[in-house]
Amino acid sequence: MKKTYLFLLALALSSNIFKAQTFAASNFTLLSNISPETGTGVKYSACWGYTQPITNKEFAIACSKNGTYFIDVTNPTTPTVSAYVPGTSSNGTWRETKTYQNYCYVVSDDGSSTGFQVIDMSTLPATVTVVSSNNSLFSRGHACWVDGNKLYVSGVTYSTGATSSMNVYSLSNPAAPVLLRSLKQDYNFINYVHDEHVRNDTIFASCGYQGLYVFKYNTVANTFTQLGSLTSYTSSGYNHATSWTPDGQTLVMLDEVPASLPIKVVDVSNLSNMNVLTTTNQYPQTTPHNPWVVNNQYCFISSYQDGTQLYDISNPSAPFLAGYFDTYYQAGGNNNTWSGSAYDGQWGLYAYFPSKNIFALDRQNGVFMIKSHLFQNTVTNLKSNLYNNFEMVIYPNPAKNELQFNLPLTAVDADLQVKIYNSQGKLVSVKNNSEINNVNTVTRKINTSELNNGLYYLTLISNGQTVTTKKIVISK
Repeated sequence: MKKTYLFLLALALSSNIFKAQTFAASNFTLLSNISPETGTGVKYSACWGYTQPITNKEFAIACSKNGTYFIDVTNPTTPTVSAYVPGTSSNGTWRETKTYQNYCYVVSDDGSSTGFQVIDMSTLPATVTVVSSNNSLFSRGHACWVDGNKLYVSGVTYSTGATSSMNVYSLSNPAAPVLLRSLKQDYNFINYVHDEHVRNDTIFASCGYQGLYVFKYNTVANTFTQLGSLTSYTSSGYNHATSWTPDGQTLVMLDEVPASLPIKVVDVSNLSNMNVLTTTNQYPQTTPHNPWVVNNQYCFISSYQDGTQLYDISNPSAPFLAGYFDTYYQAGGNNNTWSGSAYDGQWGLYAYFPSKNIFALDRQNGVFMIKSHLFQNTVTNLKSNLYNNFEMVIYPNPAKNELQFNLPLTAVDADLQVKIYNSQGKLVSVKNNSEINNVNTVTRKINTSELNNGLYYLTLISNGQTVTTKKIVISK
């Protein structure tokens, strides 16, 4: 499905935009801007990113009204469209995507949608392969989130017309997700979940006009349990989306409707007693849409007509705007005009590439690669505090049915995950915290009996962030 002509079109469009437009910015630099979808008006919706193991190539995944683009942004100044997959709805308004291992999952919430897509990205940058595209699991889904080996989908509509507020699916076989449980089986009073932010099966569920609810999915009992709720708060509206800091203390929360409701910074240190610490907005008319916390200091926010915003939330009671890049030159506060719809402009962004380059997707103006020296020069709390000068040692190596690795004393209480890739870069094993056993205070052990003889790459992830990757050999 590789579309060479898309790349040529993208370059042409990029050149035209660079020559014709100037984008307002502070503490951000524009690297490139392309728009592979043809036509005018609203052309794009949600986005995500994918970093290919071993090659470390970075790909921007852009959902458009007609499908999904896979764009090689390893060199962010010259992005290249690698592949395109037509969607299950045409001329669509809502399309969302997330990734797990080498698979991309795409949901659509348009009335004409004919189902859910699973796409294999293992052959990028040459092409991608559609594994499935049908309504056997559901016809429509509004948003999705991957947590560990589970896929959460909210706002589900089945082929029969029946609905579910939110479902969780097993990704034990990532090519064929399997339904585990629906939220309505345990909490039928939740009418609709618009979006979800999930970490270690703790779910911050944005439930529209019902407010914010926090649930825990118990993998053993296969049930949901409510941990808390926030249903009455300042400047409330349609609770749309949230993002949680790595230390678990702070939540950035956005209400989308009516337009121009401010950003809420919420104390979530006690889930049974959450409270809004403060509200903020770049302009009184700004409409924040999606937040993306990257560490305990910074949160990126896509804010429709005012584009990308970078907020410093290190003091949650006094957040401030540290920088911005306005992808929507047509209107907004940075252009001193509020013409058109409040929901024109930037829908979402992806701020989790190892390069720390930012991929932002504007509904009208397409794919932007941008960077901020504030973020690129930030050493995360993880690296500076927990793993400073850390060198991972794996033994025995070669290993047979188990191996051990060391941790610094500062990280012995961290939430760990180990991912193992084969020599072709395909993820073949994931060990979550419960599968990583203590040998002593600073030594951990994992079982490798499922691996065949050969060369592999072991990646250590701590508190959701990659620490290091080491070569291992399995020889039995």
